[in-house]
Amino acid sequence: MERQFYWVEMGDVPQWLIDTPTRDSGEAFEEPWMFADGRVLSDPGPIKTQISHPGIRRAFVFSVIEKAPIVSEAVATVFRTLAPGDVQIFPVSIEGEADPFFVVNATKVIDCIDEARCREVHHYPEDDPSPDYPGEYNWIYGVRIDPSKTEGAHVFRLKKFKTAFIVSEDVKNALEAVGNLGVSFERVTGPAEDR
Repeated sequence: MERQFYWVEMGDVPQWLIDTPTRDSGEAFEEPWMFADGRVLSDPGPIKTQISHPGIRRAFVFSVIEKAPIVSEAVATVFRTLAPGDVQIFPVSIEGEADPFFVVNATKVIDCIDEARCREVHHYPEDDPSPDYPGEYNWIYGVRIDPSKTEGAHVFRLKKFKTAFIVSEDVKNALEAVGNLGVSFERVTGPAEDR
């Protein structure tokens, strides 16, 4: 049976909003998007963040701008247990919070988008004045991937569309068992869903 995978996105539920993590000194990282770039990072040292908008505290959220996955101890344990070779887990202190939180960095980028099965694909224009994203997707609606190309990974980013944080069904189920999530799961395998 084909393995199932899901795109983890910010959920449409009441929740707190968290700023992009910075160095413990408050200085921004040279690449503030690095926790969403799908690569192994050298240890950033102590990092911190703050609540940008109070709300219901959730066990799994994305930072508001660079979309760094920020999780509770219980959620970090899911990633450590089910995907130890696919992620790095960095402690992050959240101002005003005593409980430990962590940034989850997916370290793999996999070329497995099945463009023909996606509902709608938008490439960056050929004449885009910004050369930062050659050959990448501007956005994809109804993302579909080929699970046979996932190389056994449980957590990864998509080549040419790194905004998507993908998890296996095993990881999804374990995260849902933790509960109190500020994220939703969109299936990216199987037949395309009509909307």
